[in-house]
Amino acid sequence: MTKSKEVKLKKYGTYWERNAASGGYLLRHDVGQVMIKIIRFVLLFGLCFLILEPIFNKISVSFMDQKDLYNPIVVSIPIHFTGKNYQVAASIMNYKESLKNSIIISLTIAILQTTMCTIVGYGFSRFKFPLKNLWFACVMALIIVPPQAFSSSLVLHFNNYDILGIIKMIKGAPINLRGSVLPYYLMSATCMGLKNGLYIYLVRQFFRNIPIDLEEAAYIDGCGMFKTFIRIMVPQSKPIITSCFLFALVWQWTDGFYSKLFIGGKELVSTSLATIADSLGVYVARELGMVNAQTNVSTQYTNCIMSTGTLLIVFPIVLVYLVAQKAFVESISSTGIKM
Repeated sequence: MTKSKEVKLKKYGTYWERNAASGGYLLRHDVGQVMIKIIRFVLLFGLCFLILEPIFNKISVSFMDQKDLYNPIVVSIPIHFTGKNYQVAASIMNYKESLKNSIIISLTIAILQTTMCTIVGYGFSRFKFPLKNLWFACVMALIIVPPQAFSSSLVLHFNNYDILGIIKMIKGAPINLRGSVLPYYLMSATCMGLKNGLYIYLVRQFFRNIPIDLEEAAYIDGCGMFKTFIRIMVPQSKPIITSCFLFALVWQWTDGFYSKLFIGGKELVSTSLATIADSLGVYVARELGMVNAQTNVSTQYTNCIMSTGTLLIVFPIVLVYLVAQKAFVESISSTGIKM
């Protein structure tokens, strides 16, 4: 059926008259469109349910009293609503101290990683230097190779840390940096931190899609290389910088590998969650007045407190996303268009 005929059928006659005039095409078309919308809704609803159902389940369990945990009738909605589980989880995790340490470390690490990866990514996109392809292959290796593969080398390196033999010459022996946050900052400053290879790649691809004419115009106007980068390229790269910063913050917040590998006595929310199952028995015994003892805690109650602790870790990240949602969505959209 031609387009002009479709236009005439839309303007004249009732729906069924137009359907009859089209030989049933109009009804088939509308039924097909409705079926597509239904299938799309079912698929989206199913995917959203798969993603959100574990979170809703943890929220429900976190407000259940112990009576509800052992009650086979209670499935999702608690009968005895309580907030004591949050007090227990926060006490075991030492939540205030862990939250403060995590905020300081995650923010500073995210800022340092984003800054250094932006500089390195810009260098890979604009400058030519010896063995450039080899160094970029090393960046890609950071993305592909899991950090567990070189964890032993990192441990040995920071256990006996030295800079060109200078520290050994002054102090007589290398120093041990493990048990402090210095390895975190050193690795982030040298773009060897968590997911830094991915950030460098994203920034490089972003800058490669910005016309070089902008920089050449800045050079003609008298801007140097550094001034051009700060005043011209960095404002242009706000979308990718926002994306890398938020990714770095979230991944650093939930990181357990590097935290356990380097940081000793400093408590973080990501590492405190792993000790809940072991510490719960001691906490319950202390609450019951049993000094220097440990009681056996049921699996249901242990899972309940662990779910509550998980939510305590997730809540700050959710707040960050709600505050930065607009900037994050815009950065992802802009980055996707330019890449």
